[in-house]
Amino acid sequence: IVLSGGDDRLWKTWGFPDGNILLTGEGHTDYLSGCCFRPSGTQLVTSSGDSTVRIWDLSRRGCILTLRGHSRAVRGCCWHSCGDFVASASSDGTGKVWDVNSERCRYTLRGHEDSVNSIEFLPFSSTALTSSADKTLSLWDVRTVSRL
Repeated sequence: IVLSGGDDRLWKTWGFPDGNILLTGEGHTDYLSGCCFRPSGTQLVTSSGDSTVRIWDLSRRGCILTLRGHSRAVRGCCWHSCGDFVASASSDGTGKVWDVNSERCRYTLRGHEDSVNSIEFLPFSSTALTSSADKTLSLWDVRTVSRL
């Protein structure tokens, strides 16, 4: 299965290699900038120009949680390997780590001087990597919200 999102504000799962659309989700009010499966494969996360991050349940075929807290477009998103946390990168110059179970922002990563364009967790660790339009990369210990 392949996952995609785009300017049409939709995410789609595709059967591979046939290319058949299996599921489609709608709910964002602007383009999708990122989408990623939960490690268990039962849910996915999307990020959007509408400044939100959404969690989708594939069995329910719908959005189960909308995370709000960024003030500008969200540029990317990812799941932590444990499946309990989601990270987002935003044009507002911050990254955020969201606790999916409590449905809250756990940490805000501040320090870039421009848009944060991507964020990824290093597998099986408490470290996140951000890239920014300020031409820097930063490694963060998300337990202490400090740069490494």
